[in-house]
Amino acid sequence: MSYEFDFADVFAAWPELLQGLFNSLVLSALAMAIGMVVSVAGALGKTSGPKWLVWIIDEYIELIRNTPFLIQIFMIYFGLPSLGLKMTSNTAALLALVVNVGAYGIEIIRAGIESIQKGQIEAGKSLGMRPLQIFRYIILKPAIQAIYPSLTSQFILLMLNTSVCSAIAASELTAVAGDIQSRTFRSFEVYFVVTCMYLGLSVFFWTVFAAIERSFLRKPTR
Repeated sequence: MSYEFDFADVFAAWPELLQGLFNSLVLSALAMAIGMVVSVAGALGKTSGPKWLVWIIDEYIELIRNTPFLIQIFMIYFGLPSLGLKMTSNTAALLALVVNVGAYGIEIIRAGIESIQKGQIEAGKSLGMRPLQIFRYIILKPAIQAIYPSLTSQFILLMLNTSVCSAIAASELTAVAGDIQSRTFRSFEVYFVVTCMYLGLSVFFWTVFAAIERSFLRKPTR
């Protein structure tokens, strides 16, 4: 049995694919931005908060890191309405992504905070540096250098995880691909093109993030 490849119907739906790609990028950017707020707050709470708060944060991290992302989406989209909290598929997808990336981000940022030796901070104080100067020159850049690779990797994973949101019909790239496939019955062609789009995005962001690291975050050589 031979199969004839035909990408004409897929390329005819190119505007839809581009819109889905744009929606995926917006969803990723929003989730990462909000997730970083959750991550910073959680990391500060875990490193300097009371024991009961540390326990809550630890349990949240373990729950998210040890359950599938798909189940987390289903719990938010299908489970929360049982408690009276109804939301659109796009809102549920955003919330699920924020909850997921927040758990991983807390541990990444906590590691960055704890990587700064207290002796360096004490040395800055002994030199008469103000708190803002200590934060800027002693804490900020070394902490960013320590966590930057992990944070950029997390963004790439987050962007790829948006494809799972198609399970609740969120308007992102994979959901658009499913609609096109149901109309054209060109499964291989549609998902081959979408695979190339995700791969292209990943390579693009890896390149941009690497260029930023080389230009602004490179550690001095001895």
